[in-house]
Amino acid sequence: METLALLWQLPFLRDATLAALLVALPCALLSPFLVLKGYSLIGDAISHAVLPGVALAYILGLPLIAGAFAAGMGSALLTGWLDRHSRVKRDTLMGVVFAGMFAAGLVLVAATPSDIHLEHILFGNLLGVEPHELWTAGAVAASVSLVIGLRWRDYLLHAFDLIQARAVGLRVGWMTNALLAMISAAVVAALGAVGIILVIALLITPGAVGFLVTRSFGAMLLASVATALLCTVAGLWLSVTLDSAPAATIVVVLTAAFLVALAWRSLRRRART
Repeated sequence: METLALLWQLPFLRDATLAALLVALPCALLSPFLVLKGYSLIGDAISHAVLPGVALAYILGLPLIAGAFAAGMGSALLTGWLDRHSRVKRDTLMGVVFAGMFAAGLVLVAATPSDIHLEHILFGNLLGVEPHELWTAGAVAASVSLVIGLRWRDYLLHAFDLIQARAVGLRVGWMTNALLAMISAAVVAALGAVGIILVIALLITPGAVGFLVTRSFGAMLLASVATALLCTVAGLWLSVTLDSAPAATIVVVLTAAFLVALAWRSLRRRART
């Protein structure tokens, strides 16, 4: 309990905890929709595609966050355009486009003398989070919470049946772009905290846990948020106790939660039979 109290007593741990929670919230709200819609790969892809945007923004003297968002959103829209105008399957296009973007980012970072620390971009620097990163994470968390709170039923229909969504008058194209924008914003908010490699765990695992342990979408959404927030605090507590990397420890705890949920689901299935 003393270690848990330290998360709110020491300034740098307090900022790290607040940043992690603000990053986890929008990811957890988006996670059930990504799981149900089969968009797991798009979250992974966007998280990798932001790297060249960060490098180009540094070269041009622009905010790194703006470059990351532009690269992630642009890559997602490019994949959608190629999907509509080619015979190649969407998952293949994502693999080609986003792997190419990530590789281009690595080349730019290596070729440009800069203060950009590649390790922090890839794995985050949760214990060194800066005030502007907290404000960014807070703004993204508030925006995503507002959109999901007002339109979650529409996005649920969008995830299950696009034809029915069009039939009832929903603007499916705009909703898809808005979903991609929210994913990109969540990735950008997580950039400084957990890095582009580990953000995929926050975007997918909470929703997967909710899917396993609940039977309605409302309960799934609540379970996703609870899982993300509780695992974030538990991961930070363990990282302080074990002196391990905070972001990686959070992901380990999330993975453990998924395995527990999977085992629980399997036991319930066997009990019924």
